Amino acid sequence: MAQGGTRPAPLRRDAQRNRDALIAAALDVFAELGPDAPLDVIARRAGVGNATLYRHFPTRDALVGEVFADAARVVVDAGRDALAVEDAWSAIEGYFTRIFDLVAHNRGINDVVTMAIPSVPALAEMSHRNAETVGELVARAQRQGTMRTDVVAMDLLFLLGPLCRAVPAAHDLRPGLWRRYLALLLDGFRAPAGPPLPEPPVGEERLDELFAGLWEAGEERPGG
Repeated sequence: MAQGGTRPAPLRRDAQRNRDALIAAALDVFAELGPDAPLDVIARRAGVGNATLYRHFPTRDALVGEVFADAARVVVDAGRDALAVEDAWSAIEGYFTRIFDLVAHNRGINDVVTMAIPSVPALAEMSHRNAETVGELVARAQRQGTMRTDVVAMDLLFLLGPLCRAVPAAHDLRPGLWRRYLALLLDGFRAPAGPPLPEPPVGEERLDELFAGLWEAGEERPGG
């Protein structure tokens, strides 16, 4: 809010049009090249100059935060709704179904959902809240006897992150196909447990490292 408690003046019509074009172009480019995509590519796609881009978004983090603000709110809202469900297993299924459905229809948010971006406060908060939500739901499901007791929240996140990256491709093959694989994956966490797991879980501090290497372990980014 501007000095004296007044709201900033609204953007001129042409300025608002440029801002909207930049956000739309950034969403497409981030989907193709990831959140580290060159900003000049975004400016060209939007049909504006670099100066116009930096006038609206002085830093990459400002642009990333604006482009994915709505998606971050959806993830946070999904977590809050899941925690309000009494049956923890149903809550886990509903929570990840909601997130995967978001990714299926908006592939540009894939990196944001599967990687923490600490320099963007809203996205860092989303990542933190996601981990907290999953941890609480796992603990609750174990207390209710519906989830095997030898798993931790990081086990779920470790496996669901790579699957989440495959959601857009699965959706392109057949809308909703990803639901089959989400159900299969979650079924492995159901109680009663099978044979003991052979290795301890990955630590939370290694999860971002895993997700950051998914492009190298899988396919190259288009244009990379």
